[in-house]
Amino acid sequence: MSRHPVPDPVGPGEESVWDYPRPPRLERVDGRITIELGGEVILATDDVVRVLETSHPPTYYVPEADFVPGALTAAAGSSFCEFKGAARYFDVHGGGGVTRERVAWCYPDPTPGFRELLGRVAVYAGPMDRCTLNGVEVEPQPGGFYGGWVTPGIRGPFKGGPGSLGW
Repeated sequence: MSRHPVPDPVGPGEESVWDYPRPPRLERVDGRITIELGGEVILATDDVVRVLETSHPPTYYVPEADFVPGALTAAAGSSFCEFKGAARYFDVHGGGGVTRERVAWCYPDPTPGFRELLGRVAVYAGPMDRCTLNGVEVEPQPGGFYGGWVTPGIRGPFKGGPGSLGW
């Protein structure tokens, strides 16, 4: 399916990912993020920005320095975003020796419109035990490629699931 889907209905206080811009926009968030892995909180921060892009739930970026020591280690590989620049990846480590490989990323030299991402990391929610935004557990964006976090009040449909490649 390469046609754009019909956006889900949006109620008061809700956002449609189909109203998000392309190219994407970066904005500060008044909120708290926690990430748990291996039964331990490896991140708790109020210093949050999100990237909004058409058809995607927001991707949240937090300071690399706010992770507990040893939670992030450099991983092999890289990728390129036409808007944000070259990305590098991290393995994420939690309690009990639990490790998830290549499940976090950053932009070490972000493009001019995304300089606020410097020193910030995004994490795929799916491989973590739990990720929360303002105390509410998030759902991972469908599929395994994109790193958006689905929270109450964010309406799709979302890119990433079967048949959405051409959106």
